[in-house]
Amino acid sequence: MKINILAVGDVCGVPGLQFLESNLKQFQQSNEIAFTVVNGENANVVGVTPKQAQQIFRAGADVITLGNHTWVRTEMQDYLTVEPRILRPVNYAPQCPGRGISVFRTAFGDVCVMNLLGRFTLDSNTDNPFPIADGYMSEIREKIILVDFHAEGSSEKRAMGYLLDGRATAVWGTHTHVQTSDACVLPKGTGYITDLGMTGPVHSVLGVDPQQSIGKFMGNPPMRYDSAKGPAKMEGCIFTVDTESGKCLNAESVRLL
Repeated sequence: MKINILAVGDVCGVPGLQFLESNLKQFQQSNEIAFTVVNGENANVVGVTPKQAQQIFRAGADVITLGNHTWVRTEMQDYLTVEPRILRPVNYAPQCPGRGISVFRTAFGDVCVMNLLGRFTLDSNTDNPFPIADGYMSEIREKIILVDFHAEGSSEKRAMGYLLDGRATAVWGTHTHVQTSDACVLPKGTGYITDLGMTGPVHSVLGVDPQQSIGKFMGNPPMRYDSAKGPAKMEGCIFTVDTESGKCLNAESVRLL
């Protein structure tokens, strides 16, 4: 049986949330999407609130993944303990609330989703994601395994793709908000893209008002980021998967304006 799995890039601010709510379900229907993972890391521009996570679920997400801004909103800590469909990076310390890997039951079989956080330039207090991912692969029994690697470096992301090639169904990168042109199936059958892109304002700097971002680089004092105004977009990747083998048959990046 072949199915289509959709991975959606970082939702950024109110424009991203509204665009997702208005367009995701129709996009899923038109593309026969069976399962959807959305990175909600920046739904509050920086971080995400429980209310915003609920908006993403209502819009059509089956699972929400996070990243380096997981703990920005302290109210998320309690939410992570009661909402099994939202994942924070698995390589945070074990005493942190929530979970970073989980199995979800579907009509086409069980799906394992893992969220990882990179360390290159992120100054994140996390364990090394490579041995952690490698170790989990020997424990996971599900055929369909999806991995969101929230990381800065393209080399770090591509290395993870090849580490998990033939073991994970799909590995995608998030965090940099710029969609890469390398969607592919790796030699051993794992779907891959270095970065999904983002869901948010088209005319922005990674979702942020351009003038604010310019001011930062000009040396202005720090200030709270605001979402840019204007039209929005949704970016991501569709992975066509063989449910019997767990292999990816095709990977295609998508952009909806």
